[in-house]
Amino acid sequence: MQSEGDQLLRMISALANPHRLRIVAALTLTGRRYVSQLAREIGVSRPLLHLHLRKLEEAGLVKSRLELSSDGKALNYFEVAAFDIALTPQVITQAAASLSEPTSKSND
Repeated sequence: MQSEGDQLLRMISALANPHRLRIVAALTLTGRRYVSQLAREIGVSRPLLHLHLRKLEEAGLVKSRLELSSDGKALNYFEVAAFDIALTPQVITQAAASLSEPTSKSND
């Protein structure tokens, strides 16, 4: 199970990218979208969008659902997950105390 500190770090890291901030903002404003729609709206390629959506989903900031369209095509819809990140010195102190031991792999 992931610690509170690890989850906070994963969420902050995922949001520390301008593309990902734009994705969360677009999904918040427009609601759920499938990848092709969102890629056009954001102005990025689908492969790049998939990379960013995967990071956001791993951090619990967006969620996806595969659905079939009326013509039988599989569409992967994404939407913002409910989250609330409180970032205060006290929250950071508490989160730091619960961090997993660092590994040789850097999370930068």
